[in-house]
Formats: sequence, structure tokens, C-alpha cells
Amino acid sequence: MKNLALIILVITGLLFSTCKQSGKTDDQEKLKAILIDYFDGIKMKDFQKMKDLTTSDFVLFEDGRVFNNDSLIAGLSKNPNFKVDYKFEEFVISIGKNIGNMRYFNHGDFTINDTLNMPVTFLESATFRKVDNTWKMEFLHSTVKK
Repeated sequence: MKNLALIILVITGLLFSTCKQSGKTDDQEKLKAILIDYFDGIKMKDFQKMKDLTTSDFVLFEDGRVFNNDSLIAGLSKNPNFKVDYKFEEFVISIGKNIGNMRYFNHGDFTINDTLNMPVTFLESATFRKVDNTWKMEFLHSTVKK
């Protein structure tokens, strides 16, 4: 009887740890999707999408400058003759109850005026926060990889 109780206890523990891990993995995929969708918003110049995916106090640090969504959108609007494709790799993601963070490499392939092509690799990190039980990107930091 002791062995049966021990087996049930071990199986129950394994089931609970599997459920917790599954939720964590789901949230990791949600954070990746938010990040990729945000960059799709930049690519497609879908400014509302960018705002919908971020917190109201979102901040971007890029190349020694500080942006919020409004200032980033103003900059993108001034340069309408560019196209960009992004590819992401080597995600490292950590998630708590209401916050998450990630680091990764972002390979941007920029085309300006349909002629000049500039591939750039960025070292990036992002933080996320749950707002009304929905993940939103709160902070993004981007540095050109040397």
C-alpha cells in the first residue's frame, strides 16, 4: 500500500510539472509572436498594429537614441522608400508570472529606393508585461552587431 501511495504521488507530481512547463512554453511562443508581429508592423508600416502590441509606456533604445512608438512612427513615416525583411534566431526567453524577457539576434535586410541593399545584424533584447491578462512588449533594446 505504501508503494502504491508513493507511485500515485510521483505520477501526480510529474503531471503538475508537465502542465506548468506547457504553460511556460505557450507563453514563450506568445512573446515570440508579439515580437515578430511588432517587426511585421514596422515592415508593413502598420502603425496601429505596433501600438496594439506594446504597452502605453513602451520605449525603444536604438543606436544611443530613445524612442517611443510615436517618435518611431514619425521617423518611419519620413522614410517611406525603404523595405525590410527580418529573420530572428537564438531566442533565450525567461518568463515570470506577469513579466517576461528575451534576447536574440535580428537579421535585417534593408532595401532603400529599390536599389541600395544593406544587411544588418542586431543584438536585441525585449521585456514584456501582462496588461489586463494580455502580454504586451514594454521595452526593446537594439544594438548593431560588430
